[in-house]
Amino acid sequence: MFGSPDYDVCAFGAHPDDIEIACGGTMAKLAAKNYKIALLALTQGELGTRGSKDLRAQEFATATKILGARMNKSLDIPDGQISNSQENRHKIIEQIRALRPRIVFVHHWQARHPDHQHASAVVKDAVFLAGLKNIDTGQAPWRPFKIIFYANRFEFTPSFIVDISSFFEKKMQALYAYSSQFHHPQQKSIELETAISHPSFLQNIETRAQQYGAYLGVTYGEPFLVREPLNIEDPLLLFDERNWVAIP
Repeated sequence: MFGSPDYDVCAFGAHPDDIEIACGGTMAKLAAKNYKIALLALTQGELGTRGSKDLRAQEFATATKILGARMNKSLDIPDGQISNSQENRHKIIEQIRALRPRIVFVHHWQARHPDHQHASAVVKDAVFLAGLKNIDTGQAPWRPFKIIFYANRFEFTPSFIVDISSFFEKKMQALYAYSSQFHHPQQKSIELETAISHPSFLQNIETRAQQYGAYLGVTYGEPFLVREPLNIEDPLLLFDERNWVAIP
């Protein structure tokens, strides 16, 4: 890094709704702690079977407000064509240098959806390259302190889990904001059914959150991975009885 961060967190997703699905509870929890959060989608989701890019932009804005993030933005990388190209890296570098985040969240590199897999790679590379002063975007260089990877469909052994029990309902409210994409128990849609519009999809979201919450002895959790060892100044603080929940 060079100087002080402007944003605490910048979360990247391949499409509008990816961040909310994977780590919406964590974003809401961090926002409630007055951290400055930005949500960025690399595409506008224009290839989606349901809705339109304009509608998804409106839904993204609504979900951002529900989670308490400060801003959201969809880049113009074509949906279905995310690649780790120089052009795409530069688009992401420009956002990183403009927002100057301390931490970046992005998809884990193992994913069923090609866009999720490629988003992980291109954001990871852009985070490093954004700190090189000889890459000219007309902006000062900036390198975030850490990349944190969130889960896609495939599971991994997490580096840590965030207790989102108090923020799970807000996460679900943010998902319900995407009325074109997900099933809402109080709304009916005439659009074609997709895997994520089926009622079982949101039920699975809750089941996974319960699974990771159970590992902590709480109701709901979200898993994350960092590739590097964590520098812990005082390990005893991690096991302070005020922060520890006994698993039954």
